[in-house]
Amino acid sequence: QLQLVESGGGLVQPGGSLRLSCAASGFTLDYYAIGWFRQAPGKEREGVSCISSSGGHSTNYADSVKGRFTISRDNAKKTVYLQMNSLKPEDTAVYYCAAVHTVQGLCTMRSMSGSWGQGTQVTVSS
Repeated sequence: QLQLVESGGGLVQPGGSLRLSCAASGFTLDYYAIGWFRQAPGKEREGVSCISSSGGHSTNYADSVKGRFTISRDNAKKTVYLQMNSLKPEDTAVYYCAAVHTVQGLCTMRSMSGSWGQGTQVTVSS
């Protein structure tokens, strides 16, 4: 059973940084592309970033986070990370990770299962 657990959220001032972790258990992370998603109060869940499972580990980012967020993975540690820099109040949301579909080896921001974990809260506020 695929299980992903998010951690690393918290309260940070605008301009600050956080690193989120997505830890996998029950399956071999190597074979899956992983995406990060977020949901702010009153808004729909949106894709933030994804990373493919292939050797090149291609990545994709939402326009709103390009240049500020970096996704990476450490298959040996069964963990995918989201480094978030230059955080803005509009980044405030619950962040989730999930296995995502791929198209010709490139990750998409479409969850495979449609089910979600508890997520980790990120609050950007002064």
